[in-house]
Amino acid sequence: MVGSSGTGDRLEKQLGLMDVYAICTGAMFASGFFLLPGIAAANAGPAVVLAYLASSLLMVPAMYSIAELSSAMPRAAGTYFFIHRSMGPLAGTIGGLGAWLVLVAKSAFALVGMGAYIALFFDVPIQPLAIALTVAFAVLNILGAKETARLQVWLVVTLVTIMTFFIAAGAVELVRGDVDVASQFTPFLPFGVEGFVSTIGLVFISYAGLTKVSSAAEEIRDLDRNLPLGMILALFTVGAIYTAGVSVLVAVIPPDVLHQDLTPVATAGEVVFAWMPPVVGVGLVVIAAVTAFASTGNAGILTASRYPLAMARDRLLWSGFDNLGRFGTPTLAVVVTSAMMIASILFLDVERLASLGSAFLLLLFALINLSVIFMRESRLSSYVPGYRSPLYPWMQIIGFLTTFGLIFTLGAFYVVFILVVILGSYVWYRLYVRERVPRRAAVYGLFRRLGEHHDEGVDEELWGILQERGAQEEDSFDHLVAHARVLDLDGKVELPEVLTAVAGAVRNHLRQPLNGLDDALVGAIGNGIIPEGAPAGVFDLVRDDFDRPEVVLVRAKRGVRIGGGRRFPGSSNNDHEEEDEAKRKGPLVYALIFLISPPERFTQHLRLMAQLVTMAEQDTFAADWRQAHDEQALLETLLRDERFASIVVGAKGPPSEMVDKRLAEVSFPGDTLVAMVRRGDRTIIPKGDTLLRAGDRLTVIGAPADVAALQGHGLGDEPEESTQDGA
Repeated sequence: MVGSSGTGDRLEKQLGLMDVYAICTGAMFASGFFLLPGIAAANAGPAVVLAYLASSLLMVPAMYSIAELSSAMPRAAGTYFFIHRSMGPLAGTIGGLGAWLVLVAKSAFALVGMGAYIALFFDVPIQPLAIALTVAFAVLNILGAKETARLQVWLVVTLVTIMTFFIAAGAVELVRGDVDVASQFTPFLPFGVEGFVSTIGLVFISYAGLTKVSSAAEEIRDLDRNLPLGMILALFTVGAIYTAGVSVLVAVIPPDVLHQDLTPVATAGEVVFAWMPPVVGVGLVVIAAVTAFASTGNAGILTASRYPLAMARDRLLWSGFDNLGRFGTPTLAVVVTSAMMIASILFLDVERLASLGSAFLLLLFALINLSVIFMRESRLSSYVPGYRSPLYPWMQIIGFLTTFGLIFTLGAFYVVFILVVILGSYVWYRLYVRERVPRRAAVYGLFRRLGEHHDEGVDEELWGILQERGAQEEDSFDHLVAHARVLDLDGKVELPEVLTAVAGAVRNHLRQPLNGLDDALVGAIGNGIIPEGAPAGVFDLVRDDFDRPEVVLVRAKRGVRIGGGRRFPGSSNNDHEEEDEAKRKGPLVYALIFLISPPERFTQHLRLMAQLVTMAEQDTFAADWRQAHDEQALLETLLRDERFASIVVGAKGPPSEMVDKRLAEVSFPGDTLVAMVRRGDRTIIPKGDTLLRAGDRLTVIGAPADVAALQGHGLGDEPEESTQDGA
């Protein structure tokens, strides 16, 4: 298996949509607005406004590519992980080490800039202050990603509020007519098209922080929704503020002053906030600058520290970086990253180093767009992104060509720096990595299509990730299982009898002829999945005459011999068992699980299948399955423990008050749903008017927190009819 994605501690999912938005937004501000506009205007003139707008649009392909790759491979240090899995360990080493060093330099520079702005109000030495800030943010990152993100949210809210106020005040100043706007924007292209194009490459790196959040993808809840939405909102916010804000700078600052100004926002603030006391106007600008640099430095430590963690998992760095501390964060990685930042502050020209490192980020963006193409064209069945980039492959082709081309507009010195980083990473690969890590990548899937070498390692690992992620909330795994068809077969039965019974149950349920279903079930048996160590088989069909996924469960109490079947990629396997005589005849299974889905839900189908296999692999599944005394108990063996509860009506406590009440009259916590009612030897499909009797056993599914409350019999007095509708 490639790396160790299945080993080591997993980071806890603590980050929501607002956290993603704050990390992205905060990482894009700082030098890109508070230092760079003057330098950029010296290259492009008033066209610098258009350069910022064009750069935000050029970031869109990388944004969509990051969102797709992260939804398929949510791992720490996402950029590195994607490049490694798509192109191999050499490319991964270059991308991982390069990105780590660049983020260290840019984060150190941000904290130096923060110290410089604080020094405008307080007489403090900049270097010691920057080091103290590094230590403070390092401690915060060690305490937890959620604590880090919470600070990030407050920083970003403060920053966006002040910048919006700055732009509004600038607009008022321009409307009043005290500034000759036309003359400030004439000529629009004083340095020609060449100067404008090179400026696009220069300011493009202002948006580079957008993709930093992929490094924390492993820690994001509801990733398929929150990551792309948070990135889109952040890019829209920052793009609008950059474009409008730089327009204000160009309009109110004379060109000869702007081109030499390293604090253009402070200079413009003296004009747009002239109606305020000077200390207040400058203070607002300083607060905005400090929060911008702080958010960049804070997000930088969070994301940069995930690179050694991820590389250690893959044995590209010392394995000690893979260990998580008592707070569930990569403590050693945070400490070493922060120490490197302190060394940079003390001994290096971090401003120059950060500028050079930005050119390397352009190379990473080009490779990220290429990674999506390799992953898709490899045709790995395990590559199942929950979010897919629109306009593939043109989006990625344009993204690759533009970002790679922008490197050469920056000048020869930047190109040489990139080559030096690549060479250094290659030396590390030859000396340390090459003998430790197998050369595996998704690109070999493309080679397979061309008749060349193919490696199954990445496919195996991605299946493991798919199993680990399980079904998404929108997949409604528990609801699907709770409403599955159940066949409990006594006595000795042969496989053809089972398949006939399954086909009949499906036809009766859907009330459709479903032509060819019998033959399709026979074919599914040959391609079924036999989870390692479980007396079960999972068989799947994709048919266009279904409009939603359906599950059929069969318990053969005396077992059925399955002549086909394959191991589930990502599961454990013992090659010696292949020699077993019974194995050659086919394993004996007692649980046959059939999943049938429409083709338009194939991504959901694969996730559901992975979750079904995962549940069948549980240590307790075999015993629970055989001992289940009725249909309801059989279904509950496949429900996730933290997402369902079983309540007996009339039992001691609040359940005793449910007797002879309608289901709609009973209050359940949160968004729980009564999925089944078992009365004696029959199962009742629950409805709002279902009358509950003493001894009825209710199977209730819902979010883990709500189920936990329910297991404590946290039933209220007021009815919540909405939780029962549609059961």
